[in-house]
Amino acid sequence: MAKWTVDQSHSSVGFEVKHMMVSKVKGNFDAYTAEVEAADLADLTTAAIAFKFDVASINTRSEDRDNHLQGADFFDAEQFPTIDFKSTSITRDGDDYKVTGDLTIKDVTKPVTFDVEYGGKGKNPWGVEVYGFEAEAKINREEFGLTWNAALETGGVLVGKDIKIKVELEVNPAA
Repeated sequence: MAKWTVDQSHSSVGFEVKHMMVSKVKGNFDAYTAEVEAADLADLTTAAIAFKFDVASINTRSEDRDNHLQGADFFDAEQFPTIDFKSTSITRDGDDYKVTGDLTIKDVTKPVTFDVEYGGKGKNPWGVEVYGFEAEAKINREEFGLTWNAALETGGVLVGKDIKIKVELEVNPAA
């Protein structure tokens, strides 16, 4: 199995959640590590994939909100500094894939399946092979112990339960 490096300048790990039941808050984890091993990335079913998202790098473009998310009401970054994902199975669905794995947030681990779209393969200007993928999954944050919320005067709640996790990857062979 060959090792692959995630090109972080051409990749992102993001999320979105309903805010006040009317709009969405989007954010990123600006720091993360990834381990990708595969016999052939043109056939992702041969891969083993692991990610660690650095909770302290959460970025929603609001310092107060980011600090709240890092605190004990949400991720408790001091006690649980990373969100971890490790693939357990990968199946092909036409040109796309289903990547299932164990997602750990705080001290809760649950299986999650990402729908993965293969973006293709090319060579960059320096002759290095490049593969692209986009992945998305939806989780219920409350199942991972992220239960803080506030009731709204008009009914409903401040933060939605469902979180969309969106990962865009560009990978190159490890040097």
